[in-house]
Amino acid sequence: MNKKIVRISALFVLISACAFAQKKGVVLPVTNELAEVVVSDSKFALPKEKSGKVIVKITADDLKKRPGQSVAAVLSTVAGVEINGNQSRNGKDLGVFIRGGRGHQVLILIDGVPVTDASGISLSYDLRLLSADQVQSIEVMKGAASTLYGSGAATGVINITLKKAAKNAIAGNVYMNVGTQTAAKDKDYSAQDFNQGFSFNGKSDKFNYFASLNSTETTGISEAKPASDAQTFEDDSFSRVNSIVKFGFTPNEKLSLDFFANYDKIKNEFDSGSFADNPDNFSTSEQYRVGFSPKYKYTNGEIVLNSSANMIDRALFNYGSFSYYKSRSINTDLFNKYSILPELFLVTGAQFQFHEMSNKSDYVDLPKELAKFNMIDPYVTAVYNSDFGFNFNAGARFTIHSKYGNNWVFNLNPSYSIPNTSIKILATYSTAFIAPSLYQLYSSYGDLNLSPEKDKTLEAGFEAELFNKKLTLTSIAFLRDEVDAIGFDMTLYKYYTVSGVNKVRGIETMLSYKLNSKIKWNANYTFSEMEKQSSILNPKHKVNTGLDIQATERLAFSATYQFVSDRYTEYTTYPAPTYDAVLNSEILKDYQLVNANVRYTVIKNRLNVFAAADNILNKDFVEARGFSTRGRNFKLGLNINL
Repeated sequence: MNKKIVRISALFVLISACAFAQKKGVVLPVTNELAEVVVSDSKFALPKEKSGKVIVKITADDLKKRPGQSVAAVLSTVAGVEINGNQSRNGKDLGVFIRGGRGHQVLILIDGVPVTDASGISLSYDLRLLSADQVQSIEVMKGAASTLYGSGAATGVINITLKKAAKNAIAGNVYMNVGTQTAAKDKDYSAQDFNQGFSFNGKSDKFNYFASLNSTETTGISEAKPASDAQTFEDDSFSRVNSIVKFGFTPNEKLSLDFFANYDKIKNEFDSGSFADNPDNFSTSEQYRVGFSPKYKYTNGEIVLNSSANMIDRALFNYGSFSYYKSRSINTDLFNKYSILPELFLVTGAQFQFHEMSNKSDYVDLPKELAKFNMIDPYVTAVYNSDFGFNFNAGARFTIHSKYGNNWVFNLNPSYSIPNTSIKILATYSTAFIAPSLYQLYSSYGDLNLSPEKDKTLEAGFEAELFNKKLTLTSIAFLRDEVDAIGFDMTLYKYYTVSGVNKVRGIETMLSYKLNSKIKWNANYTFSEMEKQSSILNPKHKVNTGLDIQATERLAFSATYQFVSDRYTEYTTYPAPTYDAVLNSEILKDYQLVNANVRYTVIKNRLNVFAAADNILNKDFVEARGFSTRGRNFKLGLNINL
């Protein structure tokens, strides 16, 4: 699909929408704000105050306050979450870390369905494939969650909900934004970052639909950073096209049938590594996802089936030759909620996962018949919510892995709301099972003798609402044991099992304060420490804080500050004359970022415009050794609801 077609189509819809938006006498329905609910810790809607987990929910309103930002940028402000590559040029590969864990310990869901790249290094999802403009909300649940979600959910689950049909029979949206893309020392403020897209949706008594098309094109920064100011590297471009179609049919009040299909494609130029330019390297990635999610409600419960098939084709042109990766994943999760009593319900289910990959290049021929495995997991979770403040969530899962046999995981999560107060005390003890990825097993860097990782997590803390609920304060301490973690030997270039236990401990503190109906301040602090250092770029200390001001009915302003402390990193060099691999380590210095945006409603409920500035102080910092980072950059955009 040609990205120019997307831009021209968006412009055409934009012009039509502007004309339509100026028509007088159009009255939009007023929607009532619902009480906040979460689904990540039980798979069913549960009032947040009844949850025994600290779940950070990024709502649609929160996302509106962060216009023009990527999913990675939004997630990087959550306590305990580190997205490495987020501050680099647009298109840099991303590492998703929670509580000091590795990428294979984080599970990403889209609309409740696990998403993976079976040919990827860690069986994780590439967030670059997702456009933030398709996202409705995000839930981040930290801690081991293998009981509900299986292998990979060791340090946390990121549950991304995509936009769906509105209540109107016909509705739509179109947006365009343009920004700069420059490093701190370059100060080239020409337009280099273009994002545009549109969506149409509608709903009737029995049918609903949603369709969206989005496009991104960016250049302006080299991925690798020159070792000296005398060097000049070529800019590396990034482009992306996202399309999704959803269709729902509700024949009666008990049954709903939902279907989706989406296609995503990225093309990304990249360099040869730290301080190493390469004008020829590029990669492409195409993703095809289809799914079916029927739901049936009966007197005392509800049955849900989440199923999807995912295919990804990747090609890398590196050092003068192509490497081709193909992957296929199938996920089917059938679960039932049964209310035994008004305050007690049981979730029982079974999940089937199948993953396979192939890799072909001048040096490798790995057929899909060799690199594959599957898992069948029955599980059960009980949720008890008393009327005197005591809540309890407990569950177990039995994983039957085609390569690693049978494994048990479990979760115990009590919480207690102190009567006549707004204080909740909570605790969790949970275990997790993480199978090595196909790449870690079967690639030229792999080891078929790798052991599965088994983690244990203990956490305890409290939530409190004070001063007539103006102040919300949450603090959680955690201790995680990694047993037989999967490591990578940077001199032998092989994956291996790290024998013994690696302990990770930390504290997460979050607070928000509503000064009045127009001013809100929020902040969080994360401390995390690993007993055994590794190549993970995990800051020991991280602070985020933000101020949101609704100056008038139409004018709003937001400002954020982020501090990231020193980070430990490892890298390999090949000194002459032997050129034997030598492992080195380095401490990357801390950095601070200040960002701000202003939003203005030109036509109420119709036309909004924004201006944003990132890294306002133009700090020249290092996120990953030898790679570029963005300096002061600006973005302008508009959004029209049809």
